[in-house]
Amino acid sequence: MMNFVVKTLANAGALLVAIWLVGNITLTGDDTAHRALTLVLVALVFGLVNWLVKPLLKLLSFPLLILTLGLFTLVVNALMLLLTSWLSGKLDLDFHVEGFWAAVLGGLIISIVSWALNMVLPDED
Repeated sequence: MMNFVVKTLANAGALLVAIWLVGNITLTGDDTAHRALTLVLVALVFGLVNWLVKPLLKLLSFPLLILTLGLFTLVVNALMLLLTSWLSGKLDLDFHVEGFWAAVLGGLIISIVSWALNMVLPDED
């Protein structure tokens, strides 16, 4: 359970950095508490999307991953971020990614920050 909380908070931190750095990724809300709650809920949606959809998408795109020496992973990460944005809209969460290239840059930032945070944070099973 603790590992789930740590990974969700790492996702929230990574999403926050992407929102801060990429202008076309937005998180809106009335006040800071509402934005913080929305950020945690979006991190949960993002984690769920990465857990359910990403392995299937990577399996289906395996030939492209081999052909591009793994660079197609950036496209897969962008698609996961766009799917998170779409699901957030359906769940009335104030998170939006505007455009594919913003999603590519955001996915790259989220991957780097998540990796760095998961290296620093404890990993208990």
